[in-house]
This record gives sequence, structure tokens and C-alpha cells, in this order.
Amino acid sequence: IFGPVQSLFKFKTFDEVIDRCNNTEYGLAAGVFTKDINKALQFSQQVRAGSIWINTFLALGPQVPFGGYKQSGFGRENGEDGLHEYLEIKSIAIHNDQKNS
Repeated sequence: IFGPVQSLFKFKTFDEVIDRCNNTEYGLAAGVFTKDINKALQFSQQVRAGSIWINTFLALGPQVPFGGYKQSGFGRENGEDGLHEYLEIKSIAIHNDQKNS
């Protein structure tokens, strides 16, 4: 299935939720709806997905990097991180061996 899919599962522990979320070869986005902001932040730190939405869905903007983990995506689009695909870094060093003239 490709497209927005919402799965609702019963769970007993928070660790079970994290394990279920990470037990996939994909990781484009994940979301959580909760009143407990600390749990939501813990969720966002532990889930392996490129975008995490807390109490919202599809919160995207041109300044926000977008792309997935694992088999989801090929890098990042949008934001400063999206520009790196179009840039090459070059280092230039000049040795100045001139004496006071």
C-alpha cells in the first residue's frame, strides 16, 4: 500500500509502541496524538522516521527538511539540508611566505 495509512493498535507499554514503529523497513513519517508532551517528545526521539508529527498531520513547509529513513527516500528535500545535494564543498589554503616589505 502506498499512500496515507493510519493504523490503530492497542498496546500495553510505551516500549511496545516504539518497537512496533521501528519494526519496518520504511521510515518516511510517523505521528502521535497525546496530551502528554513528554511522552510525545520521547516518541519522537526513539522512532526511526524522517518526520514526526505531534498532535498534527502533514505539517510541511519549504523551510522544513523532508525525507525518510531506511527504505523511504533518497536524502532530504526542502530547507537548508535540501540544498546540500546541489552543493560541492571546496577548501582552499594559501601559504603566505612574504616577509615584511
